[in-house]
Amino acid sequence: MMSISEAITTIKKAENDADRLLEDAKQRSSEMIEEAKEKTNTLIKNAKDEAHEETGEIIFKAEDNAKKETIQISKRADENINKIKDQATGKIDEAMDIIVKNIL
Repeated sequence: MMSISEAITTIKKAENDADRLLEDAKQRSSEMIEEAKEKTNTLIKNAKDEAHEETGEIIFKAEDNAKKETIQISKRADENINKIKDQATGKIDEAMDIIVKNIL
């Protein structure tokens, strides 16, 4: 059987061991929290970078499509202008013929 002083020593040692374990656990949990924060920040940064990259690509595609559409609209407008010009030119010739006939 243990003496009281040995029992007290054993209890004290157990308390010290428990305190050490508690401190180690606190330290480890703090480290884990810091690691988690760092990983979270890294993930957020990567997500933002990817989003910016994708946004740039989307904007580039939209601008490219807009340019293509602008060119098509411009071509159609030019064609319409030429048609109207041709029609107007034809009407000028008709008008001149009518004026010449009426004057003569």
